[in-house]
Amino acid sequence: MELLGSTLAAPYAHPRPTPANFLPAISAMASSYRNCFPHCNLTHSLSLPWRPSTYYKAASNSPALDPCCTRSQRVSESTTLPCVSNRTTLFTRYTPDDWYRSNLTNFQESNTSRHNSERLRVDTSRLIQDKYQQTRKTQADSTHNLGERVNDIGFWKSEIIHELDAMIGETNELTDVKKKLERALMETEAPLQVARECLFHREKRMGIDLVHDEVEKELLTEVDIILCCQERMKLHLDKAIAQLAANRASQHELEKDLSDKQAACRIDDKCHHLRNTSDGVSYFCGVERVNAMVSVPESWAKFTHDNILRSQSERAASAKLRDDIQNLLVVTANEMWNQFNKVNLAFTSRIAETADAKNKIQIHLAKTLQEIFQTEMTIESIKKAIEDKCAFLKVAQTRLDERTRRPNIELCRDTAQLRLVNEVYEVDDTIQTLQQRLRDAQDTLQSLVHTKATLEHDLAVKANSLYIDQEKCMSMRRSFPSTRRLVGFC
Repeated sequence: MELLGSTLAAPYAHPRPTPANFLPAISAMASSYRNCFPHCNLTHSLSLPWRPSTYYKAASNSPALDPCCTRSQRVSESTTLPCVSNRTTLFTRYTPDDWYRSNLTNFQESNTSRHNSERLRVDTSRLIQDKYQQTRKTQADSTHNLGERVNDIGFWKSEIIHELDAMIGETNELTDVKKKLERALMETEAPLQVARECLFHREKRMGIDLVHDEVEKELLTEVDIILCCQERMKLHLDKAIAQLAANRASQHELEKDLSDKQAACRIDDKCHHLRNTSDGVSYFCGVERVNAMVSVPESWAKFTHDNILRSQSERAASAKLRDDIQNLLVVTANEMWNQFNKVNLAFTSRIAETADAKNKIQIHLAKTLQEIFQTEMTIESIKKAIEDKCAFLKVAQTRLDERTRRPNIELCRDTAQLRLVNEVYEVDDTIQTLQQRLRDAQDTLQSLVHTKATLEHDLAVKANSLYIDQEKCMSMRRSFPSTRRLVGFC
């Protein structure tokens, strides 16, 4: 017995064709007649059809071919048919051997035909059963392959959905970090403006206080640090925008692939559940022809695998960029805060130095004012002393002038005369000395007044510097943003 589903290769699968009639061929009978009756010349053939009714109908037209015909029939027919001679009737009849041979031939042909028909029926039944089983097995294999295909599509769908969820989450997180970076970049504008305004206000310092001190150095450094932080933030912001575009492109490819797979899964699942009794089953000619443009399982799987790998690569780059942005926000916030504290310390130190200098100037100014007052009193006392000495000089000169009028020999350079002369010289020298001291005191007074003016101007300069540093600059620097705001939190 052959296996189920295989084609039965029987030798009788193609039976010998059945002859057109069961009687011997006319050519053969004619040759036999020529052998038996050499003087007979047959002018017509007696070919008989397959159906007996036709045979009987044809035989009824010739009484010589129907030995079973009754006498009454012959009589009735003889009245209608033309008369045939005995010689012709004798030559047109079959022999009994022909009759028996015809029967045997018919019987054998009948047995052979029935046997071939029976074998053909059995073989056809087995062939039908085998082909039915083979067709069912082929359909079952196709159904199984469709089920596996649905499972494969389901597997890749789950992989795509998992990766798509991860990519959407990563894109949302990168978007949040980008917003934090934008907020942090906006927050740096206020400290930068404060530092520049501090530099602008400190340009209004006067005189000797307009120095390139430590505060100015730290303020310039703060401006440079903030600008550098802004440049790095803008660079990472551009990277985040480009990465978001790449993430959305990968997400779009995944969504498109997922949509295609969902449609294919619905179609294949519908095909998987189709049965012979399902609705919508019909013929579609030429649909089995292979399209060379379609993908193969390897390229199909590789396409989705490449999409997932591309998405994973973009997601890894996005995660690294998020970490870089987070680190950048922390680093820039620390840098700006450290420099902010340095500037504040420099301001505090400078304000303390200016305040100390101002206090010292006030002390010196007070002493100078006191000294000016004392010098003025001294000048007054010198003037009074000179005025007092003038009286002594007048008395001495008056005495000398009176003694010049002594008569004759009495005009003597006596001791009194010599002492008066010395007294005049001494008083005059004293007056000259006092006058020189008066001039010196007046010069000193002028110097003290100049010093007083200088100290007053310097005091005004220090007061202006203190007002700029303490009132304007430090009051503005109290509004420096917190570290939480500098890293992008509200």
